[in-house]
Amino acid sequence: MRARTRRLWTVGVAAVLIVAAALLAIFALRLNADLFYTPEKLAERGGPELGLSGKVGGFVEPGSITFGEGAEMTFRVIDDSPHVIVVRYEGVTPDLFREASGVVATGTFDGEGVFEATNLLAKHDENYVPRELKGIEGPAS
Repeated sequence: MRARTRRLWTVGVAAVLIVAAALLAIFALRLNADLFYTPEKLAERGGPELGLSGKVGGFVEPGSITFGEGAEMTFRVIDDSPHVIVVRYEGVTPDLFREASGVVATGTFDGEGVFEATNLLAKHDENYVPRELKGIEGPAS
């Protein structure tokens, strides 16, 4: 094999390996990305899609917490826009979870547009507000 042919093969194999590594990295990052949505940002996207996973955040709408069977509960997340996200959660809520408090939920959207939360985070002191909600006034308790 001539030196020129060997170089071409080496460059070709290196290019294929680099493209394969880049595709694997993009695929892995896409699977692990947890995007944060507020009701307003979700409405800008045109609403939730079935299976869309990530985090939703805002304030728990006063009077919206309803309890189902067992440890199931449903509540609405609001921000300073007219849009809301309905969240369903089954499990023990954090001690500081209550109406008009800040909340971040992790999970996925179902076919009805309801966010099925697997984890809830509640504000831990008077200074906690998710970065995306800075400058937005919460509802009066």
